[in-house]
Amino acid sequence: MRNLIGKIETILATVVFAGAVLSAPLVASASAVPAGAQVQAGDNETSAAQSRLNKKQYQNVHVTVNDGVATLSGTVDLYEYKADAQKTVLHTKGVNAVRNQIEVTGNVPDAELQKKLSDKLAYDRVGYGNQFDAVMLKVNNGVVTIGGHAHNYVNRDSALAVVATTAGVKDIIDELEVDPVSPMDDQTRMAVERAVYGFTTLNKYAIDPAKPIRISVQNGHVELYGVVDSKADKDAAFIQANSVPGVFSVKNYLQVAGQPTERQ
Repeated sequence: MRNLIGKIETILATVVFAGAVLSAPLVASASAVPAGAQVQAGDNETSAAQSRLNKKQYQNVHVTVNDGVATLSGTVDLYEYKADAQKTVLHTKGVNAVRNQIEVTGNVPDAELQKKLSDKLAYDRVGYGNQFDAVMLKVNNGVVTIGGHAHNYVNRDSALAVVATTAGVKDIIDELEVDPVSPMDDQTRMAVERAVYGFTTLNKYAIDPAKPIRISVQNGHVELYGVVDSKADKDAAFIQANSVPGVFSVKNYLQVAGQPTERQ
């Protein structure tokens, strides 16, 4: 009997010892986290988003992520970098939206910035339907509103890129429309171009590719833009465009140099 009791005590002691050994790693693992420490929601997403902005142009940009919304703050040198930072962070796992509070450094007077942009856009896409683009600009405290018409999406994207990469642009309001894709409109465009530039007193506007009479066509309706030397040239362009078969209407937004804009 005594031998049986001794064997039982030995077995129980072995089981207790083994249980203590098996539980030891679990206790050590739990004690690795300091008492009272908490893992903040969004820390992983914040770290992942910040690691994506590892280029020089983003060195002053900071990210915080909360409930799937990434907030960008700090400064960049160009608006292009501000927009690209937003696109880059939006591809981070766990980020569903971006609040972009990045500021663009550098100040350029509005009049100076508008002239610089106008000069750049005048020569943008020359040889690729530039004469069929009629891009309008307005600058207010560095915020550029770009409107008017682009011949196609390639020309539109190119115009936006010109603005985004120009120093001093703080933000962009995109109101630029793309003319409808239509074989009929393409034929009308070319016919109006030939009628306008083929007229004796108007062919001089084809000499400088940055200063043409710009022709926009939307479903057979023609709009003329640009600056001409005289009222006679403005009227002649209107008459020539109206003479093209298949043209439903012509709106004449040509401006006479040194005079207020008039519509016809």
